[in-house]
Amino acid sequence: MSKVIYKVGDDISTDVIYPGRFMATVLPSETPMFAFADDKDFNKKLRTENIEPGSIIIGGENFGCGSSREQAASTLKGYDVIVIAKGIARIFMQNAINLGLRTIIAPAIEASEGDEIEIDENKVHNRTTGKSFDYEPISPARASIVEAGGLISYARQKLMEKN
Repeated sequence: MSKVIYKVGDDISTDVIYPGRFMATVLPSETPMFAFADDKDFNKKLRTENIEPGSIIIGGENFGCGSSREQAASTLKGYDVIVIAKGIARIFMQNAINLGLRTIIAPAIEASEGDEIEIDENKVHNRTTGKSFDYEPISPARASIVEAGGLISYARQKLMEKN
């Protein structure tokens, strides 16, 4: 079971997730320190508290809209969080898959910070409220890429299988 560590509304752009003024920092090992940098409290929480892998960020519609900067996905991947949103922008979704960031589109999701969430093969269960929500499955090919840790890891695995 995972805990919701942050909840945001609709139309959260890549500039909110990873502000453009940090674009000179592109190394995946460095980008996490700038996640949600303009929300000082949450950014500090990410940087100073031990965030459990699999912790959850809840988003509204159009999470990750805006530019195509992949740092918005890599900054979240650095904390090994899961993004569950009512809707995820197409480019952010593809960047997330390519980087191995787990994302789930659950159009009716209802959750608050601190809620306990369980994800199974069919639904997202909010154990705090007792409600369950359907989510949109991703294709088996995309799921394999995410499970491998991203496109580069997936390609390496496929190359090793051939040898």
